[in-house]
Amino acid sequence: MPPPKPLLEMMYKQMVTIRYFEETAIRLMNEGKLVGEVHPYIGQEASAVGVCSALTKRDYITSTHRGHGHVIAKGADVKLMMAELMGRRTGLCKGKGGSMHIADVNLGILGANGIVGGGLPIATGAGLAAQVLKDNRVAVCFFGDGASNEGVFHESLNLASCWKLPVVYVCENNCYHEFSPSAPLIAGTLKGRAQAYNIPAFQVDGQDVLAVYEVAKQAVENAREGHGPTLLVIDTYRFFGHFVGEESFIPAYRSQDEVDEWKKRDPIALFCEWLVSNHYFTYQELNSIDQGIQSEMNAALAFAEASPYPAPEEALEDMFI
Repeated sequence: MPPPKPLLEMMYKQMVTIRYFEETAIRLMNEGKLVGEVHPYIGQEASAVGVCSALTKRDYITSTHRGHGHVIAKGADVKLMMAELMGRRTGLCKGKGGSMHIADVNLGILGANGIVGGGLPIATGAGLAAQVLKDNRVAVCFFGDGASNEGVFHESLNLASCWKLPVVYVCENNCYHEFSPSAPLIAGTLKGRAQAYNIPAFQVDGQDVLAVYEVAKQAVENAREGHGPTLLVIDTYRFFGHFVGEESFIPAYRSQDEVDEWKKRDPIALFCEWLVSNHYFTYQELNSIDQGIQSEMNAALAFAEASPYPAPEEALEDMFI
């Protein structure tokens, strides 16, 4: 049975918000208004939204270098996110974290992470804390298929299974390790790796937000009831490169035909068609939602551009030794 209409509407709004945020970030990067790197999440929106829709505000997530979608889906304020990307004092991390290190502990967002697989032990630790405190929270760890080859992946799953921690490990299988196809670099299957640790695993179409939501809901409920961790393998695809601007010095490593085939299964377009065909919304109503979100994004950008930069002496604040 599909989720209630208010939840469906929230899912759609979040997916479109992620898309517009990423399009804005790409434009700002190309205009030279951002520093560092931006790793677009476009094409993977159903993964973040489907999973986070199964969580409460009190639950935890850890993210990745491609983390804007996860953070938005967990409820972060896009004004403060935009300010963070632009290095402004009003940003979620006071302008000192940037694109790859956005966090909001008040929303359970324990941080995006520039280290491949860096969120795995953090989520495992958050799950242990939830178990010890008996506060009924669940920790979700987003990571990529490349991170499944890191040693910390195996260490984290082993401990989580031994201690039956309330953690859901979400592998976003977008087919590439940076610039290399994933298939030749992964022995066995991603789903099969959970078997060695006696962890249930599910593989799902990552372009279908409702399919992702259903498996995520089951995994979260399983964790909350004390039955231990689950591995979700979400098959998806990033429509852009590993990061903005890579084409200026890296030869093409994906064919245009491959990209075009995946774009035929744009998760937002698929969800839009489902909502209309099942009579939840009309195209006109969804278009109105889109326009409202675009206005919100314009306001977020205006807020960020009007915000001050941190003072030089603030570089030494908020440091922990």
